[in-house]
Amino acid sequence: MQHPEKPPTRLLNRNFFLLWQGQFVSRIGTQVVIIARVFWIKHATGSAAIIGLIQMLANLPAVFLGPIAGTFADRYPRRTIIILSDVLRGLAVLSLAALMFLAPDATNLILLWLLVTAIIIATVSAFFAPAISAAIPDLVPRKRIAGANSLGQMSVQLSVFIGQGLGGTLFRLLGAPLLFAIDGLTYLFSAVSESFITIPQPLPEKSGRWQDQFRAFRRDTVEGFRYIWQRNGLRELLLISALLTFFTVPIIVLLPFYVEDFLGAQADWYGFLLAGYSVGSLVGYLLAGSLRLSGRARSRWMVTFIVLESAGYGLLGLVRDPKVALTLAFLGGATGGFISVNIMTILQLSTPGEIRGRVFGLLGTISSSLSPLAMGLAGVVADLLGQNIPLIYLACGIIMAALSLTLLVNQHVRDFLAYEPEEELLPPVEQRVVPLN
Repeated sequence: MQHPEKPPTRLLNRNFFLLWQGQFVSRIGTQVVIIARVFWIKHATGSAAIIGLIQMLANLPAVFLGPIAGTFADRYPRRTIIILSDVLRGLAVLSLAALMFLAPDATNLILLWLLVTAIIIATVSAFFAPAISAAIPDLVPRKRIAGANSLGQMSVQLSVFIGQGLGGTLFRLLGAPLLFAIDGLTYLFSAVSESFITIPQPLPEKSGRWQDQFRAFRRDTVEGFRYIWQRNGLRELLLISALLTFFTVPIIVLLPFYVEDFLGAQADWYGFLLAGYSVGSLVGYLLAGSLRLSGRARSRWMVTFIVLESAGYGLLGLVRDPKVALTLAFLGGATGGFISVNIMTILQLSTPGEIRGRVFGLLGTISSSLSPLAMGLAGVVADLLGQNIPLIYLACGIIMAALSLTLLVNQHVRDFLAYEPEEELLPPVEQRVVPLN
């Protein structure tokens, strides 16, 4: 067990800043590589189905490993999991870059190793994600958790803005191999930065017999399932979120075809649209981190934004002007950013620290459970429809808007989104009744 430290008193304390810094750098590299990977596959094969298939297979590990990974984050040092994850991901990406440099014409071999690398990264990330989410509330003051989540999500979207905004241009100028090499080095930089942090975490006692450890591991995993299932609002929100994600995925997978074949724009606009979404998300994160809304007001705004974000995706299928598409991307980012920070904060505040890893691992599994299927189907359906991307976008948007409207009549979900920590519900000190002995 790590030595206990005094509770943090500042948001930007040493531990949180080192973690944030490392993640920010590695995320920039990752976002650049997303564009390099998609357009390398598109130019090498010309098939939307292959892009969707590779993304589907690469995301399957996260779906199956989420519950196990979450239990690991509660039973083993989160700091070790975080550092080791970045090291393994960095080495995997560097191996792909080396293959591209040494055998640039071996298209089939590169495709195969790209898939293997994507699966390795997804597997490791399944353990990394719940460890990070569970650690944040222990690195900052309780009242600053929303601010920490805002900063964390801001780093995600800033990396999208920087990495993907320039990614299309960098892909043309530098090529995929060099971009993959840079991404691998950013992971290693992140691991070095994380090695200087301390994450307070009480760890359970472990029996020496492997049979006892396995039974305890299984019991802890089941406890995480039970915790989520017994909370009506959380359970129903996750089910609706999984369905919304299913219909969001085709929009993301088919975006390169939407940009080049429907909007008639260069690959640079793929990055511009993603960057526009990231700038909008920054606005949403700032609003979520700075506004002090009451529970009921926050719930109403979140449901409204979910409906508007869903409708905005469908509208993309009706516009042909890249600038209008960019505006819709910005508005979608703003609503999505506000929603994600608030949901993350509610979960971190309402979940006991000792089971936080299990809960976030399961949340990742449930919310993304349909994503691999959607990724695989998106490309196949697009090819069957003659790559009629606007029709697919419009259909997905209509279905998502209909699903979002069900939240308006679901009292359990609205109560969950209105959660307030108990200490914030107490009256001011001078108004409390102090019993006399």
